[in-house]
Amino acid sequence: MLMMKRSKATKYLKTPTYPIQIDRDRSVAGLLSKMEATGFQGRNLAASHQVWLNMLQDNATVFMGVSGALVSAGMRRLIAYLIKNHYVDVLVATGANLFHDLHETLGRYHYQGSPRPDDKDLRDSGVVRIYDTFASDVEFREAEEWVGNFSNTLDHARPYSSREFLHLLGRELSEIATEDGILTSAFKAKIPIFCPAITDSPIGVGVAASRIDRKNPFQFDVIADVVEMGQIVAKSANTGAVFFGGGSPKNFVAQASQTAAVIKSNIRGHKYLIQVVTAGPQFGGMSGASVEEAASWGKSPRDADRVTVNVDATIAMPLLVTALSQTGTKVLKQRRRPVFTFGKDLTVTFQ
Repeated sequence: MLMMKRSKATKYLKTPTYPIQIDRDRSVAGLLSKMEATGFQGRNLAASHQVWLNMLQDNATVFMGVSGALVSAGMRRLIAYLIKNHYVDVLVATGANLFHDLHETLGRYHYQGSPRPDDKDLRDSGVVRIYDTFASDVEFREAEEWVGNFSNTLDHARPYSSREFLHLLGRELSEIATEDGILTSAFKAKIPIFCPAITDSPIGVGVAASRIDRKNPFQFDVIADVVEMGQIVAKSANTGAVFFGGGSPKNFVAQASQTAAVIKSNIRGHKYLIQVVTAGPQFGGMSGASVEEAASWGKSPRDADRVTVNVDATIAMPLLVTALSQTGTKVLKQRRRPVFTFGKDLTVTFQ
């Protein structure tokens, strides 16, 4: 009986795990390579590094979704690095991340705090809290006013997509920035940024305040964003998506395949998928939905190269971006990537 069980087990028991050994290879990429032979989320994190390299080597157009408030947690330079060096071709972000990026580009800071402060005293002191990170409420209001004033300088005879608005915002910030952040890096690298829920953020508050106080009639055309995303997918030979967190950026990137299918009939969906999430699928929310589920919607093929890493993005992003900086340089020089022309409409060609 034991011999029979052992014989049946051999089809499963083929590749052993290996304990990670400390050695002189101190690179993050080297560490992730060792983690490929481990288990649980360590192995998934290592796999995500390889999937990202695969999509770059395959000349996939890379979409990245960034949700939550990662900029306030210190991820700003990492995202800017990915943009500057074309590890991503299209960024979709929450308004919070973009507002916090603008806040720091204006010379302000986020501060280390505590997850268990006296919130009433914070309010009385003019301090706002994002879990264990603090910021000045007065400085946030000033940044909102800055956004409102900027929107008042644009053409009020027509609406703007979030993509066009953010490109012009990046150009404006580039005039005063002492260090490039997300918006300024994207402007200089000619990488489009979309924000599908831009009104659900301090950017929306700033534009709204300008309408209330100064009768500023500026408007967003959010459907233009949907159309442009679909066109990018339709014109790409293949596509990949990287999600740090869930929220609206995740679904906006995923649904672009559905919009592209209206433009071009043979769209199969994103060929590569990486998601770094802490939410689970069992509650039915999009943030925790599995990458496998995307196949049922036509957002990704069943045979996609995909991996889910269930870990905090502030842990995974520094490791992944550092590893890519050590392994991706040669791949980047050889890849065929999209080239965007900006204006009221966005056009894309491939170099």
